[in-house]
Amino acid sequence: MKSEQKSTILIVDDETTNIVMLSDLLKDEYQIKIAKSGQKAIDIAKSEGIDLILLDIEMPQLSGYEVCKTLKDNQKTKSIPIIFVTAKADEADEEKGLNLGAIDYITKPFSKAIVKLRIKNHIQLKYKTDLLEQYSLHDGLTNIKNRRFFDDAFDVMYREVRRDKTNLTLMMIDIDFFKLYNDHYGHGKGDETLIKVANAIQSALLRPTDFVARYGGEEFIVLLKAINQEGVITVCNNILKAVRDLNILHEYSQAASYVSISIGATQYDANLDISKDKILKRADEALYEVKKKGRDNLLMMSLS
Repeated sequence: MKSEQKSTILIVDDETTNIVMLSDLLKDEYQIKIAKSGQKAIDIAKSEGIDLILLDIEMPQLSGYEVCKTLKDNQKTKSIPIIFVTAKADEADEEKGLNLGAIDYITKPFSKAIVKLRIKNHIQLKYKTDLLEQYSLHDGLTNIKNRRFFDDAFDVMYREVRRDKTNLTLMMIDIDFFKLYNDHYGHGKGDETLIKVANAIQSALLRPTDFVARYGGEEFIVLLKAINQEGVITVCNNILKAVRDLNILHEYSQAASYVSISIGATQYDANLDISKDKILKRADEALYEVKKKGRDNLLMMSLS
């Protein structure tokens, strides 16, 4: 159940009569998408925001079972709830569908009122599950990605760059003298500053594949995929400028009169046989060095 618009249901059936019947039943409460083949259903599920799928079993070419298995095996579509709507009333068929990952199995003929209630309950459950997932992957204060999301994304992106023979840049970012800021201005102001700095870093990342996560305390971490070193330096400078432009007074900083950050970066090339832990360690070493040299700056260190 989406907060600002109707949830979207995909009806998958090769029989027009069945599609019309289900569409008429649900169109007042939900946005309806239609697929008359298994492959079309897969394509729509991958490309559009589908909240629930009503899936027939007996279809030519790809059966409903095959469609269900394909969707559940795909990272992008595996969380979409699937309800089989079918004339196959055999218990073994129902067991097979549920074992493949369907959340419900409705046999024809069915009560329209019961079907609507089941769909409503599953849509509400998905909405709550999506919210929990969002909260579990986002930092509660800044609302950017959290450490858990970073750990998962780092693993995926590391494997992707090895496969694609490209590179991955990791930045460790620390707010300069943030403990002194909290001590003198209070933790309320400190939280406000964390939010503003997080948003500033986010605003400096222009590609959809680039992201920042809160790594802990006043520390942030950024991942950039497939970018040359000149581009990395440009992004670092953009981040530094975005934070400086906030003009948040910090009278107790020894780096600047305003809130500033230090950035340590390193770039992993797929040709190097280097672990993720070593990449993290190198970026952390770069951060340590830039802080030792006065902060409010960046340092990029090679892995080789």
